[in-house]
This record gives sequence, C-alpha cells and structure tokens, in this order.
Amino acid sequence: MNTSQILNYSKEVLNNMPSSWLKLTTHRLDIYNESLAKTQFLNAFKALYATKSADPIALSKLPTAYDYIRLGHPLSCILEWVIAETNNIKAENVISFDSNTMPILAILRKNLALKKDTLILYSDVLPPHFNDTILKKVYGYNFTLKKIADVNNIPEFNGSTIFISQEKEINITVPTTSKINFYISIYKEVGSVLIVNNTEESYISDIQHVRRRETIAMTPANSLTLLKLLTKQTTSADTISSKNNTKTVLDAIKSYTKTNTKPLIASSGLSIQYAILMGLIDDAIENNKGKAIKIIVPPNCYGGTNDQARRIAASITNVTIVDLPVDGDNNMVKSINTVLDKIAKEDAVPYIIAEIPTNPRVEVPNLKNLKDVLIKERKTNKDKIAISPVFILDQTFCPNINFSSENEILSPIKTISFTSASKFPSGGLCTAGYCVANKKAVHLLNKIETHLKICDNEATAFQIKILAKQLPSMLQRINDAYLNTREFVSFIKSALPEAKINFVSEELAQKGFTPSVFSLDLPTKGNTAEEKETYKRELNLKLISLMITEIPDESKFCVSYGQLSGCYWTIPATSTQGTTKEGDKDYIVRVSLSPKINLNLHKKTFLKFVEKI
Repeated sequence: MNTSQILNYSKEVLNNMPSSWLKLTTHRLDIYNESLAKTQFLNAFKALYATKSADPIALSKLPTAYDYIRLGHPLSCILEWVIAETNNIKAENVISFDSNTMPILAILRKNLALKKDTLILYSDVLPPHFNDTILKKVYGYNFTLKKIADVNNIPEFNGSTIFISQEKEINITVPTTSKINFYISIYKEVGSVLIVNNTEESYISDIQHVRRRETIAMTPANSLTLLKLLTKQTTSADTISSKNNTKTVLDAIKSYTKTNTKPLIASSGLSIQYAILMGLIDDAIENNKGKAIKIIVPPNCYGGTNDQARRIAASITNVTIVDLPVDGDNNMVKSINTVLDKIAKEDAVPYIIAEIPTNPRVEVPNLKNLKDVLIKERKTNKDKIAISPVFILDQTFCPNINFSSENEILSPIKTISFTSASKFPSGGLCTAGYCVANKKAVHLLNKIETHLKICDNEATAFQIKILAKQLPSMLQRINDAYLNTREFVSFIKSALPEAKINFVSEELAQKGFTPSVFSLDLPTKGNTAEEKETYKRELNLKLISLMITEIPDESKFCVSYGQLSGCYWTIPATSTQGTTKEGDKDYIVRVSLSPKINLNLHKKTFLKFVEKI
C-alpha cells in the first residue's frame, strides 16, 4: 500500500474527526461488539479509506472500537493501522501503550508462563526506572539484558528476542530481521508502540490482556500527537507543563481525603491498583520472607479488580486468592473475620481488597464492626501473633469519605484507599486513578510508588490537567448527583413497588455516603426458577433499550459512573463483571445518575416501561 496515500488520508481524517474521539472515555455498549474489538472499527475505517472518504458524518458513524478508551479507541486504532500498513503486517500485531515499560513486562509475563527465556536488546538506554533486580525478584521474570550498537548484528538466542528503540523522532518503519521477535519503539513523552513478529502471533491476546488490566492504551491525546507527527502536521511532540496542575491535584486529593502524605496518581484505577498490589507483595517478600501471601477479594466485585488480582496470583509464586463474599445474603464483616482467622492460623500475609459501598449492590458494612474485626489480634497455629492485614479500599463510589484521615474509624488499621479518577474526580473526562494511605500504612507508599514507576503507569500531564480543572467541583457534583439519584429511587419505589432497589439508606447518606448509583432487581414471572431468570434478563434489556431510545441525548448504555451529565445504564453481569465466575455475576440493572439530568423526562419514560409490563 502507498505510504504517502495512507498518510495523506490520515491527515484528512484528523482534520475531520469527531470531537468525541479525543474527549470520551466510555462508549455505548449497545453499539459495541466486544468479540470484534478494534477489528470492527478498522474494517469500517478501511472501507472508508478504499473510497477516500473522510466525511465527518461518515467518521462519526464508525463502530465503537473499544468500550473504554483505556483499552483502545479510534485514534490508537488508526495509529496502529498506519504503522501496520506501512510495514506490511497485520494491524493486530501493532499494540500501542501509554507506558514505556509495560509492553516489555507483558512479554516477560507470557514467557514466565511458558518457562521461556527472554533476551532484551537495546541500542541507547533502557526506559527510566526499569529495574531488572525487582523484576526478577518480585515479578519472577527471567531475562538477559544486552546493549548493542547495530540492529543488524543481533546474536542467536534460544528464546524470545525483544529490541527496544528509543525514538528521537517518529519512526514509521522497523527492521525486518527475523531475529527480532518483538520490536518496541519508545516515544518518551507519549508512550510506546509494540510490533509483534508474525511468528509470535500467539502472544497478541496475552499482551492485549496486560494492556486491558495492568495499564492502558496510548491515550487519545498522545495517539493524536504521534499521528500529527506522522502526517507532518507538527514537527515536535506537544507537551504540557504539569508542575502547577500537579500541585493543584495533589492539594485537592489531600484536602478531600484529609491526609498529609503525598497521593500517588496513576494512568487509571487499575494502574494504581496494580502498583498497590505489587508494592505490597514486594514488602511481604522483603519483610515476611517465605510466608504465603493471600489476596482476599470479593468474587463479584468489579471485574477488572477481580481479574487483575487473580492474574497476579497465577503468575507469582507464593501468592494465592481467597474469596470474600460480601453482597446480598453475605456479610462483609463476618466474611472478613472468618477469612482472617483461617489465614492467621496459616501464618500468612493478608491483603484485603474491598469496595465501600460495594459494587453493584451499593452496600456499606457496619464500620465499627469492620474496625473491630480488622484490629483483632489473632494467633498462628504455633501460638504466635499473626500478621495484621492491610486493608485496600476501593472507594470509587464515594470518594468524598475520609477513610484514611487520622481520626476516622479505620485509622488503627493499615489502610490504603484508592479511587478511579475516571469517575467523579474527572467527571468521566480522562482515565486516571489515585491512592492515599493512612498513618499506619504510610510506610508502604514508597514501595507502591516504586512499582508505579517501574510500570511507567503514572498519570500523564494531560490527565493531570483535566483533574486540576475538575477536582475543585467534585464535592458539589457528588452532592447534586446524589440528590437526583435519591429522587429517582423514591420515584421508582412508588411507580414499581415490586422491584427491589439496592441503595444507601437515609441514615448512611447523613454520614456522608452519597453515591449516585443504585441497582434495580426487576420483578419477574414464570413457573420455574429458570423461566423467572430468563424473563428478568429480558426485562432488564427492555428497560435499558427504552431509556436509551427515548432519551438518546442523556441516557446511555454504559458501564461508567460519576459522569458530568446524563444517566448511564448497564447490567453488571455482562459488563463490569465480564471476567467474573458465572455463579457470582449480578443480572440486575445498575443505574448511574449525574448532577445534570432531565429527571422529569426519565421519570416519564420509566412510567412507560411500567405500563408495558
């Protein structure tokens, strides 16, 4: 294919692209086919290219590339397509990352599972914070590093060969030598691009899974920067000064969490969670040598949390998962007590991941009882004092609660709280995440920060800029969205009393638990349990279909939360719990309201649904 034609067409596309390509973080699930992620978009895009059409309306009608931009998006897909076409390889063999190191770590993880050696070659320098000692000791990766002067002089190696090129300017073509299995171009300010040799295509899905769970794709802003460089619309990477913005964001987080230690800000909620878990595992290896490490996690919590934790346990010796039932008929406090008693007997290291409120049933445990269970002194089988737990708290639903402040109820427990900043902190305008620690756990932050940097998963300057703009209004937006949600919940109770609604009580709201999300268990019909379940699942989709059809400007089939406007509808079992075991999935409707919404229209439309059933 003619490179100049591709670049000229791409330039025209960039000039006509929809603004949403740069701004949206989530897309509609009703127009997204996960099994065709990236390919459905690219097939339609290539059809436009064949006719040389870059019409703005045609571009806006292209299928959704991915449901979350942290997994990929139109601009990252186009960037990967351009590089693939000019190198005469498949588009799926080109994978862009926001991180400079995670493509390397993705290959090392795959080779760890395959018990395969890896040779990492580089001609200039390795990415900053690349720490071979920690990667071998903590992650268990096996590799050899070698600096070479000439890419054409690559030694024979029985295993995988990775070549890392630090690019000082955009490099659209790569060496074609068969001795390179994986070619990584690093663009220091904007991310990296991995090219998988055609003989190594079995690695692609596993590398994509790392990008999905432990890091993010190259961001829309950075993908646009590289595309502009490729199409000669600019001669240097656009850079944003983050100094003042960073101070604004750090000060806001410390103010909201009432903590004095430095918050850590990552490229996504899962990026910060990965740093937390790897930092804690590093600490356990150093300070509790040889002891088993137990990651305690609810089996029905957010699918990314669940999947990431289980993937870590599968790849690191001595780390295992312990299920923590928390929702419905299960009680979080009782479950934690039971689990910790058992782990104490084994003299293992307990790390608990929990969501408060829980997702998707929006439940809050008795915090006094939770504290008592967590601070309880336990004994090992040898009658020694057991290792106390670290409580890793996902408070994305209520980032306004001061769980980590000095005088709060969890202050006697080593607590690290984290929040997906793609939700309320940014209003859905960027993917980011942050964590803070209370005084009991503050010593762990250095380890966490080390792994955040090793993975090169720190927030981008662009993300920091958005957070600096959005964080100051967060508390007001949380309050306004909660009031809308409370009103809508009250209306549904009156309009459809047979439905079961999971939402916080008025008493909890007075204590500051003011989420703007609730789950709806619709009434059902049928003679058998199977018939009732089938009917309810169909009813879920009918409700969502009606809302997004009748109110297309506000209602969206989407998994996110904390958005600036409108109303999001989803079914956790088929979205946020995608990788959760089937028996633990929730086939209910989850609804998320915003501060800005036409509530009367939503009530009116919901009444239409009630009348039809």
